[in-house]
Amino acid sequence: MSNTAPARLTDEEIFSAHEGGKLAIGATASLADPRALSIAYTPGVARVSRAIADDASLAARYTWAHRLVAVVSDGTAVLGLGDIGPRASLPVMEGKAALFKTFGGLDSIPLVLDTTDVDEIVETLVRLRPSFGAVNLEDVSAPRCFELEARLIEALDCPVMHDDQHGTAVVVLAALRGANAVLGKDVADQRVVVSGAGAAGVACAKILVAAGIGEVTLVDSRGVVHAGRDGLNPVKAELAAITNASGLRGGIAEALRGADVFVGVSSSTVPEELIASMAPGSVVFALSNPDPEVHPEVAARHAAVVATGRSDFPNQINNVLAFPGIFRGALDAGATRITENMKLAAAGAIAAVASDDLAADRIVPSALDPRVGPEVAAAVAAAARADGVA
Repeated sequence: MSNTAPARLTDEEIFSAHEGGKLAIGATASLADPRALSIAYTPGVARVSRAIADDASLAARYTWAHRLVAVVSDGTAVLGLGDIGPRASLPVMEGKAALFKTFGGLDSIPLVLDTTDVDEIVETLVRLRPSFGAVNLEDVSAPRCFELEARLIEALDCPVMHDDQHGTAVVVLAALRGANAVLGKDVADQRVVVSGAGAAGVACAKILVAAGIGEVTLVDSRGVVHAGRDGLNPVKAELAAITNASGLRGGIAEALRGADVFVGVSSSTVPEELIASMAPGSVVFALSNPDPEVHPEVAARHAAVVATGRSDFPNQINNVLAFPGIFRGALDAGATRITENMKLAAAGAIAAVASDDLAADRIVPSALDPRVGPEVAAAVAAAARADGVA
């Protein structure tokens, strides 16, 4: 697959493509004659409804709910736009639903909620549970997103994942495995600095620890997150206990000195001299959009492998490599939740697809590679069965 950047986009083609929205409902049953109408709707449909009333499990076979993903947002952390509200977030959620269909073969419905109250969002989705089979949380601001995801996982008997957290983390891990394969390095020997302790940063730190990275150092706007620091919220306190084994103090400059890998998921700017202070043969993932923490051409003066979140540079860390296959695999297996092992399996599958054509500027597959979704789905379904959540 080519990584060639698209030609410059114009407002005319963008707004024209979005006019009327990007989604439509299509019928799967024929309604071409009176008999077909009687089967698909009344009186035939009543027999199906009675059967489901007697055995609720039949809804998984005779409705679309079991394969339907609810793409849910409150519009508080949309792309790089921030808190723009539910209505303005709807074009993004429609796009997400289109990605689910294209890359995972799954139907999905955007649900934008006019509330930022965690209790109200949880109550709304609990009441809507018969209508869908999984929940993809999207663009919910931190730190509420951590509580919201945890509450929904507990309240719902279906897969729930906040993609801004875990989709990013899965692809970061896959990309790091690809970079290490190119460089002949082992994750167990590396120190990774994660800059940003929002949704993506926290999830990246957690999955890297779970994957056996030698050491993870998390840096937020106040500096290195460590156990002795005052004012840590519960999420950061949990991470302080499992990261920063070297006991580093200070800020991003102290953290990056001698580090092997930089993962940027904040809106900060990292000066060139700090990238230069990293270990030889370093890896830089500057993932902030639209402006990376350090320009990739600048980072490439010092780092052996550079990735961004943008499509106009090599090595795009794109969530679309992960979430369609993760949800497809979870639903294929009938999973009740998405486990850490399922996310690790997804990262492994993405890295395996990339292994056919690895290079310093090709550490992950193209977002359009048709192999990725099915491979991720199969790996995730197998992990769900192994974890006993299928």
